[in-house]
This record gives sequence, structure tokens and C-alpha cells, in this order.
Amino acid sequence: GQLKFYVTRIAAGKVTRGLPQALQRCGYRTFSLYPTYGDFLSARSFQTGAGIGRFIDMAEMGVNEDMQPDRFYFDQARRLIARERQADAPLFVLVYLTANHFPWTSTYRTDLTPAGWAAPGNTPEVDEYIRRQSMTAADYADFVARLKAEHPGEPFLLVRFGDHQPAIAQKLIEPDLPQPRLADRLMRHDPRYYKTYYAFDALNYRPNLTSALETLDGAYLPLVVQEAAGVPLDPSFVAQKKIMLRCNGVFYGCKHGAEARRFNRLLIDAGFIKGL
Repeated sequence: GQLKFYVTRIAAGKVTRGLPQALQRCGYRTFSLYPTYGDFLSARSFQTGAGIGRFIDMAEMGVNEDMQPDRFYFDQARRLIARERQADAPLFVLVYLTANHFPWTSTYRTDLTPAGWAAPGNTPEVDEYIRRQSMTAADYADFVARLKAEHPGEPFLLVRFGDHQPAIAQKLIEPDLPQPRLADRLMRHDPRYYKTYYAFDALNYRPNLTSALETLDGAYLPLVVQEAAGVPLDPSFVAQKKIMLRCNGVFYGCKHGAEARRFNRLLIDAGFIKGL
């Protein structure tokens, strides 16, 4: 999955609040392992503007193809951690995975299919999607096992999430739904068509997951990550947490957007958003 940061430099304005900046203020060094060239969608300037201190793209990782197996990016993360770790400076590493990305109309790296895996019998496209998820699960389990072996006793927080549903989901949720009604579902932001997942794993410590609600808008994920990692929330995140609890994990749609508009105005008045 791909993380969409919620802050960036915008035209002549500037936004100076977000997860990377909050972590930097608490002594973290921040990194991004980006799977294609850094100028794609202005990703390098976007992420460094959002607080990523070290942006590493496909070229710097030494490849010229962005569809690498997940184990490739996990290995890049392991090497970065080993290379950059310091006793007094925790790390934040954003890792993108691409092998389970579309298109699923062709078979990707049959040699990486987990042993014993068999197609469940869906359409070829859906079965290919499921096969790649199985590949991801195997590579992730290996990554966690190697972190444990290479850094015994060191605490790690691992956060996994999808930034959106796969395109094939629309065909499966209500397969007989007429196109006009599907369009209406999407325009009305029917949660069935927008929900994805997030999950936490921790090594060598017990994270605080009291804010990890069952339903959570993506805008709240940075504050949940901070609390899980034991990072104190600054006043802006404390205020946002109150909205999260008041709105049961909904942000953009709470009170028809009134809560989000009010919070953005608070950020502007506090100087977090300038020049707009």
C-alpha cells in the first residue's frame, strides 16, 4: 500500500504540520523508500516538504524497474536500519510495496508463489490479486523474523495499511449493480467502496493502541501512530484527537465536513498553514 501524507507545500503557501515533522521534533530521523523516480508526481519535493529528511528513490536503490518483489523493499529497509541506526536517534521509515499493484491481468513472478498456494477459483484477475497478497504476506513474515534476529531486544513499531481498495473491488462488492447506481454509491462516499485496512505489529514492547478505533479516517492515522510509539502529541494533535473521539473515527464526513473545516481554520490561525 502507499501512504498519502496529509501535508505538503502548496503553491505559494506552506503547511508545517504532520507526522514527519512531529517525529522530527521528538528526535526522529525520517526516511522514505520510494519505488519509482523521485520526480514522479513531484514525490521528492512533496515528501521532503512534508518533513522527510532523506528521500531514496528507485534510481538510488539501484534498479530501473518499479515492480520489484516486496522482499526487495523490505531488504532495502533492513539495510537502511542497520546503516542508520543510532542509540539516541529513533528512525521513521516509510516503505512502499508495488508487487501487489495492478494490473492483475498478467501473472507476476510465478517463481515467488508461496509453496502450496492454489488458485481459489475466482476470475483469473481476482486469483492473481490473491496470489500476490499471499506473496506479500510471506515476504512480510520473513521481514519481521529477520528484524527480530538482527535487532534482538530493540523495539519496533510496524504499521501496515492500504491507501485505497483495489480497482477490482467495485466489480465484487455488488456485481449486479447497474452502473448509474454504482456511480451514485461512489459520489455519496458509500463506506463499502472506500474502506481499506490498517494494522499494527510491535516487537519488544507493548504499544498504546487505545486510539486505534475499529473505523478510522486516514487523517487520524498520524496521531494513532504517535501514541502507539509513545510520542507525546503536540497541541494540534490533541485537538484533533478530541474530534476523532467525538466523531467516532470520522473526520472529513463528520457533521457534513464542519469538524474538518473548523480544524483547518484552527491550523491556519495557529500558523501551521501560511500564505494561502
